[in-house]
Amino acid sequence: MKIIFRQSWTKILTIVPLFLLIFASKTLAHHAMAGQTPDNFWNGFLSGLAHPVIGLDHLAFVVASGLIAVGMEQGLLIPIAFAIATLIGTGIHLQGINLLFPEGIIALSVVIFGLILTLKKGLQNHSNLYTIALATLAMIAGIFHGYAYGESIIGARVAALVAYLIGFTVIQLAIASGAFFLGSVIKEKLAKQATLISKLIGLAIMAIGTTFLVGIK
Repeated sequence: MKIIFRQSWTKILTIVPLFLLIFASKTLAHHAMAGQTPDNFWNGFLSGLAHPVIGLDHLAFVVASGLIAVGMEQGLLIPIAFAIATLIGTGIHLQGINLLFPEGIIALSVVIFGLILTLKKGLQNHSNLYTIALATLAMIAGIFHGYAYGESIIGARVAALVAYLIGFTVIQLAIASGAFFLGSVIKEKLAKQATLISKLIGLAIMAIGTTFLVGIK
């Protein structure tokens, strides 16, 4: 029974990366309002909720940040630092400040965090310094991810802007927390398979980042 269960998990987690790769393209809508600037609080909130989910590069990074946090000392600081930094990044964009190669750095950040997740067991370190180092990396990445979020809200009214910021912050923390919880359950209930599952998800995330990186024109 255990062998069958293990084989099923392996098949599922082999298919998932391929499935995600199919949808990891620039043709994905990067805006919940069909490309139009949100004009009220509700539309702004919905757009904020959707942006990190519809954008597969952003979603992959958020999931990775939550999974990497599993088993680490104060690991949730990693996705929290990322979420805070996305607010800063959006603010930078709204101020008209241009960041160099944002798409490339976003894609590269996904590859790096996918790699960290893949090598998580070998790199495992329970010290606060390790957590701080990863949180710092997440903040740097977050500035660029947030910069990309800012494109969708330029010219919006204050109410829509505030709602947009709330929306993408809430959804990012919710997704990262969900990934953290799921990862913790897998680590506890499927201890023998946890490393394999982590590697497969990490490889899938790396593949997503690589696809976006190669697709940059």
